[in-house]
Amino acid sequence: RTEIINFLLSHNFKHKKTKYLEIGVRNPSDNFDHIKSDEKYSVDPGLEYKQNPVTFRITSDEFFSLLEDATSSIFGTKFDLIFIDGLHKAPQAARDITNAMKHIQPDGFVLLHDCNPPTEWHSRSDFHYKYTPAGPSWNGTTWKAFVAKRSDPNVSCCCINSDWGVGVISRHMNFGSHIKELDQFFDYDVFDQKRTEYLNLVSFERFKEFF
Repeated sequence: RTEIINFLLSHNFKHKKTKYLEIGVRNPSDNFDHIKSDEKYSVDPGLEYKQNPVTFRITSDEFFSLLEDATSSIFGTKFDLIFIDGLHKAPQAARDITNAMKHIQPDGFVLLHDCNPPTEWHSRSDFHYKYTPAGPSWNGTTWKAFVAKRSDPNVSCCCINSDWGVGVISRHMNFGSHIKELDQFFDYDVFDQKRTEYLNLVSFERFKEFF
């Protein structure tokens, strides 16, 4: 994720100062501290990492509300790249995507972590249930939110086949064809059968060729 984010920030925004937002930081030394951007903002309520040294110790919903509050110091802020790695459940991930798309620059990107769970155990909805072949590894159901976005004709999406799957959403790039809208209740086995198509799964090297 770190290398992908830094690639986009350095390659696509060479002639401007960049603004980066990370939703769901946990320990900033895992990713946030290594991101190279002129301005960086971080959001996390601190449920998993009590030290929580972030810019905004609140939920993503609360943070996006601040961006739309005329009395807030960050009202109207637009970002060049927003990385979503918060609550890994489809309804919240879908809401984070929708909110993030409102607050990126026209040439900006929204990235979503954990879009490519390797097994059904990794995609279980309950993080706390760890007696599985996947052990404590958990991607949740964020893949459902990303696949749903793949049918949106107003954006283009692909998923980089690295680090549990890094979904990329853009208004100005063309990453390939869309998919037809799917039944929102479809299960993992359906996804697994058409994983490459539904995610528009590409290698990082192939992703770089789009630029």
